[in-house]
Amino acid sequence: MLTQAQIEELKERARHMRGHIIRMLAAAKSGHPGGSLSGVDLLAYLYFYKMNIDPQNPKMPDRDRFILSKGHAGPLLYSALAEKGFFDKDLVCTLRQFNSILQGHPDMKRTPGVEISSGSLGQGLSVANGIAIAGKMDQRPYRVYVLIGDGESQEGQIWEAAMTSVHYKLDNLTAFLDYNHLQIDGAIEDVKSFTDPRARFEAFGWHVIEINGHCFNEIDNAVTEAESTKGKPTMVIMNTIKGKGCDFMENQAGWHGKAPSAEEAEQALKELGF
Repeated sequence: MLTQAQIEELKERARHMRGHIIRMLAAAKSGHPGGSLSGVDLLAYLYFYKMNIDPQNPKMPDRDRFILSKGHAGPLLYSALAEKGFFDKDLVCTLRQFNSILQGHPDMKRTPGVEISSGSLGQGLSVANGIAIAGKMDQRPYRVYVLIGDGESQEGQIWEAAMTSVHYKLDNLTAFLDYNHLQIDGAIEDVKSFTDPRARFEAFGWHVIEINGHCFNEIDNAVTEAESTKGKPTMVIMNTIKGKGCDFMENQAGWHGKAPSAEEAEQALKELGF
């Protein structure tokens, strides 16, 4: 159970991460704010409370691994890595610039702390499976965490990977579904129905937990339950708000892939207390 002091620290980390996201997208004049902002609270929890990682030794063998399957939300991952100290925070404003270490999609060869290059939707769960299988084969204690999108879950490879996770009994793997109900073309249910993801993943043999993805206690309880679940992987369905933290972006599909103007960024940062 998180203490109140720990929750307040995580809230502050999340606030700063959202600030990084707004600043980098405004500077780049392109990118994906909606789905980046919806996943902030999870990454704040993982990077500042749960995961065994060291910015000074980003390749240590027993580190926990985080995979961002929905790679277009790269600013989300960069905000966590910058706040954690994997690179200088000033670099967030170089997003998508020529020769920057922060490209539009995560690049494991450029950016410290990025485990795998991603961006082609549907592939992250397969990669996470491979890393989890390797951990079991090598008898390593690390855990693997992967964030997938609800729109991304319309990809067939997600479901092929979901079968693989269960087949190999990957209880060292925890997946999170960022269930914000919106994608670039509108509501998930309108583009391609994805009703009742809990029943779908349970049918594939996963242990499934459903939570409020912006509540740190619920995130913590879910991750703790996943750690104690043996013989199968865990899917945490996070009910989230696309654009969380910026009132004019929240629950608006139009903010899936549109960067804020200078004026909009100023308004968003003011809402965040900067």
